[in-house]
Amino acid sequence: MGSNTATCGFAELLVFVGALVAGTGCSLFSKVLLSMHSVGRAGTEESFQNPLFQTWGMFLGMAFSLPLHFANERRKRRNASRRGYAAIGEPSEEPASVPTSAYFLLAIPSLFDLAATALAMFGLTYITVSVYQMLRGGAIVFVAILKHFVLQDRLLPFMWVGVAFNVASIVMVGLTASNERGGGASPERNPLIGVALILCGAVVQSLQYAFEEKVMSSSIGAPPLLVIAMEGVWGLVVCMAVLYPVCYAAGIEDPIDTWVMLKNSKEIQVVFALYFVAIFCYNALAMLVTFMLNSVWHAILDNFRPITVWVTDLLIFYVFTAGRYGESWSFPGSYIQLAALAVLLYGTAVYNGSVRLPGFTYPEEVEPLRPLSVLESPLVVRASPALASSALLRSPLIHGSPRPPGLPQRLAQPQLQMGRARSNSK
Repeated sequence: MGSNTATCGFAELLVFVGALVAGTGCSLFSKVLLSMHSVGRAGTEESFQNPLFQTWGMFLGMAFSLPLHFANERRKRRNASRRGYAAIGEPSEEPASVPTSAYFLLAIPSLFDLAATALAMFGLTYITVSVYQMLRGGAIVFVAILKHFVLQDRLLPFMWVGVAFNVASIVMVGLTASNERGGGASPERNPLIGVALILCGAVVQSLQYAFEEKVMSSSIGAPPLLVIAMEGVWGLVVCMAVLYPVCYAAGIEDPIDTWVMLKNSKEIQVVFALYFVAIFCYNALAMLVTFMLNSVWHAILDNFRPITVWVTDLLIFYVFTAGRYGESWSFPGSYIQLAALAVLLYGTAVYNGSVRLPGFTYPEEVEPLRPLSVLESPLVVRASPALASSALLRSPLIHGSPRPPGLPQRLAQPQLQMGRARSNSK
């Protein structure tokens, strides 16, 4: 991993495809669960639209990274002890201990993530999963506004052009959602409410970005698996101790009814198990993509997901379930959505600098940094696996390589520079 260029062999290709499949499955299984039915407490068949339960399931999948973290730390210590003493002046291979404060500090970003995830899950009950996925990808708009006006990290003019394209894609997706009702959502539900909820979730995620940029320091040194696991643990605690009681008292979601419906349906049990496995696998495989290849491939992985989610959802409708699940191709909504996807991808490429526009000034090319392995970089990967959040939502303190001396901050934003090192596990 010492070179700047990573080759993609057969093993690397399998890991990349596996991460893409798992990430796509996270969103699709989530939507399928919301479209299923089972017998509830009242003895009648009900829709399994329990978004808070899925939020809980997402954090449960993240929390299961904790045994992997401890097993990996044990392996590293065992390997270090076998090497014996290091020569004077040579770096020690023994893993540094994580301060106790890091375990508690990670509770703060998990609260942001919990709020953003819950909002997105409730929004998903109103719209199709492909529209949902594209709206999450358009969250670059809120990140850019925060970076420029709050963090005082001034964007270059060409970046604002990319932001404008992303705003246009959000408007187009909103028009698509307003004309299409289906994909598992109740006919009487207004899709624009779902669009608003998901965009509110993106705003919360952007605030998380600002918090991590301003408050959290890379000196925390938490390994990526621990970051994922502790956010899962804190998310579970807050979800069960706060959100569930509040939602139950407000009549939004009944956890007992959810449990009865889950127990009464083998189909729901199987899909939830697949949903859980997809979350767990995506966390592990997404980190391996960065470790075995580099973080640019991780960016490619995130950009592919809106496409694979939509294509797979169409296949589910037409091929695998004969219209029971998934979404159909419609006129003119699907054509508008296809155009919006093209605008979104193009706007992201313009923002990243991958597509250069005439008449704009671009920063000088810098020598790319060596991609850090997931075992080296503190806080390299933060997981938001189930909801397919864009790479553009993640903080550079959580994703990417440290900025070398003298390099402007905007050039050291790996999640925003397509041609440079970038890492994300959502």
